Amino acid sequence: MKVVAFNGSPKKEGNTYHAIKLVADELEKEGIEIEIIHIGNKNIRGCMGCNKCRENMDEKCIFDDDAVNEMIQKLKEADGVILGTPVHYTDMSGTMKSFLDRLFYVNGANGNFLKHKVGVSVVAVRRSGGMTALNQLNSYLNYSEMIVPTSYYWNVIHGRTPGEVLKDEEGVCTLKTLGRNMAWAMKLVENGRDSVKKPEKIEKESMSFIR
Repeated sequence: MKVVAFNGSPKKEGNTYHAIKLVADELEKEGIEIEIIHIGNKNIRGCMGCNKCRENMDEKCIFDDDAVNEMIQKLKEADGVILGTPVHYTDMSGTMKSFLDRLFYVNGANGNFLKHKVGVSVVAVRRSGGMTALNQLNSYLNYSEMIVPTSYYWNVIHGRTPGEVLKDEEGVCTLKTLGRNMAWAMKLVENGRDSVKKPEKIEKESMSFIR
């Protein structure tokens, strides 16, 4: 089994990286392969709402000059995902937002190939805004019908300078627990894949409220 982790921080090995690594280390102990990909320093434009990914049905964004299409295929092949971001004005980083908008829009427009994969989110913050950013990340996982393990507290860890989050003892325990729960959930999915029937799909009724 493999997990792909996306680091949405401009800093390659800042506190977001350390937050992801706490989860990743627990997964590796359970024999799960991890690939951490640094997204936050990339030049990634936002979604234009052109719907070409829906028209073409080729699992690609029409913009093919950045990392998004490569990452779509990496995520499709993986069994799980970790989304990590720092907090910028009580929000995820701008690059991470652009990246996730396009990646998850292509997923939804091309049959939701992320459905029933396992996904978690982690946030590194100096002081405030962590819960807002965490909820934003989780929205992508929830909308894609992914399986989202939890910990015994929210997946937010505190620190300012790179590595300082490792001094947040409660945050460290929270993310280690998250990693163990994620590994357990992934094993449940893997072992039950052939013995438990997937739920029958209900076709979505799209509705607007202005008539």
